[in-house]
Amino acid sequence: MSLLSSVRPYLAREALGAFFVGVSSGFPYAMIGATLTTRLAQDGIDKKTITAFALAFLVYNLKVFWAWIVDSVRLPGIGRYGQRVSWLWFAGLLVIAAVVNLALVDPQASLQATIVAAVLVGMAGATYDIVIDAYRIETLQPHQLGVGAGMSQYGWRIGSAAAGALALVVAARSGWSMAYMTCAVFALPAMLTALWLGEPARRTVSVPRKGMAELWQSIAGPFQEFLRRSGAGLVLAFILVHKVGDTLANLTFRLLFNDMGYTNDEIAVYDVAFGFWAFLVGIFVGGVLYERQGLKHSVLLALVLMCLSNLSFAALAAVGHSNVGMAAAIGFENFASGYGGVVVVAYFSALCNLRFTATQYALISAAASVVGRLLTGTTAGGLIDAMGYVNFYLLTTLAAVPGILLFALMWRRGVVDEALGTAGKAVTTESRG
Repeated sequence: MSLLSSVRPYLAREALGAFFVGVSSGFPYAMIGATLTTRLAQDGIDKKTITAFALAFLVYNLKVFWAWIVDSVRLPGIGRYGQRVSWLWFAGLLVIAAVVNLALVDPQASLQATIVAAVLVGMAGATYDIVIDAYRIETLQPHQLGVGAGMSQYGWRIGSAAAGALALVVAARSGWSMAYMTCAVFALPAMLTALWLGEPARRTVSVPRKGMAELWQSIAGPFQEFLRRSGAGLVLAFILVHKVGDTLANLTFRLLFNDMGYTNDEIAVYDVAFGFWAFLVGIFVGGVLYERQGLKHSVLLALVLMCLSNLSFAALAAVGHSNVGMAAAIGFENFASGYGGVVVVAYFSALCNLRFTATQYALISAAASVVGRLLTGTTAGGLIDAMGYVNFYLLTTLAAVPGILLFALMWRRGVVDEALGTAGKAVTTESRG
């Protein structure tokens, strides 16, 4: 009976909806991430150019600047079906069109066209994320937010992994253009979920006319509120640097695998499939330990695990081509990412003020990866060429240390608790953090 009562909340229609929209949220990221890296490497593009494509992810860091459009602008025609439903359909069509466009470009013929196509996928995917996050939060009841967040992460990983694996398998048999066009179907789950669940019951449409001063305050207000908190500077520094080493390493794994001679099928099995299950286990363990250990202990452990996971790739690079070694490295890295994804996202959610939840979470999540993406896009390929993979992954391990030290300092000074937003006070009490 205890097991059944634990599983039942995950089968609620709102929780299942969070899972399906998560699937669609994850796949555009894969299309311009590891999948595009493999495609470019197999087309003979040099490492510096390949890693520069990581700059396409910066579009996700800028989404906060047009999130207000998704909230406020009513789409003509389909807008009568609801603000969230209509934008889900529209953004989903944008993603499909952008992915098909990326499928039709030839990197060997025009890198410029490929860059533009990748950025367009990033813009469409980021817009889809804005709508999906809002739809998920407004569809779930307050007591379902925890379950919904977990289901959304499961969906995100499944969408990303399934699209990445499908792309590799189809590309090996029918070419990359067909692979990308096939993967465009992963935009559909969120669009169909909107048909199934309809407009969120908690969604209230009230968009009064505002002057420029009021519009500016609606944009600047969330920043100002956050920066007025005790220890805000330390927290912001932590947000910016905590994931630098992890991001710098993650976007280069496919380069390592390509140079070590792994086939598409081996990558699909040991990287995508094996990593997928390790990630799911990490999410489960993260949820359990967060509940038992509380916010501060679980976050610190996540930072340590993410730091150490980079060492496994230094070891793999030193050993050479090894399916067992690849499975072990990918397993550890994905377990750490899954665990960290639960507890760090919970912490970032706790930083939000309930008056600005959507805007502040978009700001925090964007800031959390911008430094790592900039470094990856501008230096990763050159560093690998200059120092080799072993030393590069040792460097990424060291790059993760400042985040650990900053969080420990925040804990010691009481900043972790003092800087929490109103959304985090109850989280801290419930989790004994």
